[in-house]
Amino acid sequence: MRRLTGDQVLAHAGELTEIYRTAFSGPPWYEDGYGAADFARRLPGDASRPGFVAVLATQDGRPAGFGTAWPTAGPFPSGRAYDRVRRALGAAVETRLVGALEVDELAVSPDARGQGLAARILDLLCSDAPRAWLLTSPQADDAIRLYERTGWQRLTGPEADVVVFLRDRS
Repeated sequence: MRRLTGDQVLAHAGELTEIYRTAFSGPPWYEDGYGAADFARRLPGDASRPGFVAVLATQDGRPAGFGTAWPTAGPFPSGRAYDRVRRALGAAVETRLVGALEVDELAVSPDARGQGLAARILDLLCSDAPRAWLLTSPQADDAIRLYERTGWQRLTGPEADVVVFLRDRS
């Protein structure tokens, strides 16, 4: 497992896109090839963001999982899933999430799941960040259990259409 810069992550773009495709093709995501293509289109822009960091995990010499993150710029952005987060948290987004490391993607190949790989990727990805946040779907039961088990604090209630977690070590 290793941390990657933006340029290094782009050298692995094809492998990351394949992991993304397999990781998010099943429940609760059911993303088709368009979701992976959208990830591949976003990756160069994301990799050039200030403070971008990525982690690539391998298993038996092959890429098995990855995570990407960057600090959330202020004021709190719009677009992507940011608008749903703002609806769920209101003005708290400015004080709780701006400046924190934003975990954008965490993906593990289906054949590498159940071995603690996602937790290790997340831990290394966020190791230098005093505060980090991420979001997931309310239907992503395995992901929610992972974040709760590893000490992330859930910020949204059961009625929200997005589940937001915060890890604060400041």
